[in-house]
Amino acid sequence: MQNDFPQNQNDSQEKLELKKGLSAALEKKIELLAKLYTEKRISLEEIALVLGLDKKEVNLIFSQKGIIKKKRILVGGGAGFIGSNFIYHLLENYPNYEIVNYDILTYAANIENMSIAEKNPNYKFVQGDIADYEKLEEIAKKGIDAIVNFAAETAVGRSVHGKAADFIHSNVVGTHTLLELVKNYKIQRFIQISTDEVYGTVGLNEDRQFTEDSPFLPNVPYAAAKAGGDMMCRAYFNTYKVPVIVTHCSNNYGSYQHPEKLIPYFIFRAINNQSLPIHGDGLHIRDWIYVRDHCDAVDLILHKGIDGEVYNIGSDNERPTIDIAKIILDLVGRPYSLINHVPDRPGNDRRYSISASKADKDLGWKPMHTFEDAMPKTIQWYQHNIDWVEKIKDKDQDFTNYI
Repeated sequence: MQNDFPQNQNDSQEKLELKKGLSAALEKKIELLAKLYTEKRISLEEIALVLGLDKKEVNLIFSQKGIIKKKRILVGGGAGFIGSNFIYHLLENYPNYEIVNYDILTYAANIENMSIAEKNPNYKFVQGDIADYEKLEEIAKKGIDAIVNFAAETAVGRSVHGKAADFIHSNVVGTHTLLELVKNYKIQRFIQISTDEVYGTVGLNEDRQFTEDSPFLPNVPYAAAKAGGDMMCRAYFNTYKVPVIVTHCSNNYGSYQHPEKLIPYFIFRAINNQSLPIHGDGLHIRDWIYVRDHCDAVDLILHKGIDGEVYNIGSDNERPTIDIAKIILDLVGRPYSLINHVPDRPGNDRRYSISASKADKDLGWKPMHTFEDAMPKTIQWYQHNIDWVEKIKDKDQDFTNYI
């Protein structure tokens, strides 16, 4: 099934400037393409290529002609790192969406992430817990066409040294609450964002990658809680045919990431000429994906994914932690002597290796950014947003306890 999810237009939004005076031949071509689109035989991206227009222009033409119907998307955890980037992706690429950002605003969220989005009439923020069914129901009664859920407790260190119960609440109970909402209000699509950490670990020299069929073998409370939510999604699809899709993604980096996470943490310590703590021997390997590539993948899955399926998302960019530290030190002009090896963290998986071949084969998705291109861009963003980071540090002064 190819489900090119239609988009939503707000009449008060400033309209895009379209090419004037469409010729009769072009109008006829648009009419034919519209027929193919409604039959789900062609995507908006393909139509844009055929017409020589950008996707926004196609969106507006089709919405004006009544081909694209209005839709309302709820993004859970939209004030966090990946969620905020995804909302900006939607607003930039789909001028017809109405976005409801539903976020409880824990330490990991930052409403200032959405300062630009707040100026867009297609954007609305609602503060709430994804485990609060009654609060969600208030939104559902006004209509929701799809849910994309990034809301979760995600800090591995906090799950190990803090309260694992918080992770169960958000990642299991919260996911179950959303599934109940989708079931009861017949919401057309639910995308549950998860992690490659549910699959456990791979040996450093092992010739194996995680696939969508790999068993769940979580080694820390965070991963176990995410696995619990993922299994609940599977159960709700098989039992109730809830239209849910689960994604498992590798480590993200980019703008708006909380400074407790490895890359921004290393960036700011390096900028300030402070030591970079490396757990153990520093050879723990992760696959690193630029956050906007992750957003592109979720976009495709929202529009074209198949209900009940699981899609892995990764960039085939596996690097040991010590190499990440050296790259950052090189880019900010600091010596390797700032590297400081510290005792390893309990349950620290040795390596994650994820295959995204299914997303490539079934959806045509590939990451567009290389690590060499995106890392300097990421460092530059944080250098230009020092105040943003300092405000987070003031708000969450004990975050270094969980590094």
